[in-house]
Amino acid sequence: MKLSRFFKTVLMADFVGSLFIAFKEMFKSKKTINYPFEKGKISPRYRGEHALRRYPNGEERCIACKLCEAVCPAQAITIESAERSDGSRKTTRYDIDMMKCIYCGLCEESCPVDAIVQGPNFEFSTETREELYYTKEKLLDNGDRWENILAANIKSDSPYR
Repeated sequence: MKLSRFFKTVLMADFVGSLFIAFKEMFKSKKTINYPFEKGKISPRYRGEHALRRYPNGEERCIACKLCEAVCPAQAITIESAERSDGSRKTTRYDIDMMKCIYCGLCEESCPVDAIVQGPNFEFSTETREELYYTKEKLLDNGDRWENILAANIKSDSPYR
């Protein structure tokens, strides 16, 4: 008889304690966001959709060293290059098969001129597989679209590189 009274007291204490926590949380600010209309903060190191960057004068940064192609564990990057009139190399083809990509960031880390980066976009779902085959033009468009954000992310991450 005394044992059951003890359990009733413990259960009542738990109930009162949880009720107190519920009332306390009711008056705090909400932690959820209305996703399609509000977006949360993204880390500068977030690895999203790929982009090729340009120099401020409009010239593309990629020097066709092919380090990103060599270091890619999924072998998702294909690069072809040609020699310019001044003796330097330029890319004629830069393709990424996003169905193979594992978003490891090794391509970004291996690039000596910060040409290939992974941008802040995480909303790039498609309806067909062909749309997930990124060409040089698509990658350059992504870089032009997000250049301000990409430059700020690289600058904020520079002490850790």
